[in-house]
Amino acid sequence: MDGLINFNKPTAITSAKALYRVRTITGERKSGHAGTLDPAATGVLLLCLGKATKLVERLMDQPKVYRATARLDVTSESFDGDRPLRPVPVTDPPTRDRLLAALATFEGVIEQAPPSISAVKIGGVPAYKLAARADFAPLKPRPVRVDWIRLLGYDWPTIDFEMCCGRGTYVRAIIRDLGVALGTGGCLTSLARLRVGPFILDDAWTFDRLEKSPPADYLIPMERFMGLLDAGL
Repeated sequence: MDGLINFNKPTAITSAKALYRVRTITGERKSGHAGTLDPAATGVLLLCLGKATKLVERLMDQPKVYRATARLDVTSESFDGDRPLRPVPVTDPPTRDRLLAALATFEGVIEQAPPSISAVKIGGVPAYKLAARADFAPLKPRPVRVDWIRLLGYDWPTIDFEMCCGRGTYVRAIIRDLGVALGTGGCLTSLARLRVGPFILDDAWTFDRLEKSPPADYLIPMERFMGLLDAGL
């Protein structure tokens, strides 16, 4: 079985466990996913089966669009709701204009340090497994690309926005650094991946639909999705 599944990952499950469950549905053991989603995040997770696993790296380079909600009056160790929230006193909440100006500074190629609670590998070990050690050092900044950020709503302390970014960009880190820039807290409360390249959430398959459908319905043949990538759609 060779091809791609545009899968809608639900919340409260890791990308690896989602892939494992899809393997039990398809029966295809040779498979991988193109771009990890945090357990609390939902949305487009591209699953490559069979010979399509050779194309994981190319798929990971596709631009990604996210819809996010965050609070600026709290923070957490992971900068999302996976860890206990800690209140951050803010005496002068930022105005909408100040928030827009701060968001604009994150567009382009920027230096971003991944969150310590993340899947970034250190000597082959995910950072989140090492973060509690006394000798753990913060992860070094690295260049990432943010194509655009659009503020959809702001009602202190909550902001809603969409953003398009390149490989390796952490939305949680954007929120963390936004809080630093504004002198506030910063904690992601929900995140959905709406698009990876030409593959959109409206077309994504759930576990339930996969279990009830034949592979011909949900499997995108290699020649078809390669054509989409080559066309830049």
